Amino acid sequence: MDKPPSPSCSRSPLFLVGRNSRGNWVVQDQSGLCGGLFIDRAEAMKFARLENGNHPQAVIMVPGILELDMSGERVAGGEATTGRAGADAQHALARAA
Repeated sequence: MDKPPSPSCSRSPLFLVGRNSRGNWVVQDQSGLCGGLFIDRAEAMKFARLENGNHPQAVIMVPGILELDMSGERVAGGEATTGRAGADAQHALARAA
């Protein structure tokens, strides 16, 4: 008998993965409602793939600083991060859409 799919904390298929200003690994969905801090890249990637239904093409690596913001406004509003990293994240999201 098949198990029903587990509920996800996010309906967004796109996840940003990067490091914050303290060096922690950050995962955040595009809507800004789901994410977390992780001690290493492998765990961050594992979480992102688990939450997006194991779609590696929907995980976007952010080259600059990515600060976790669970307000639900920041990423969806176009300000995923600040400075160069914010621009990189927005370009990556635009390419993925």
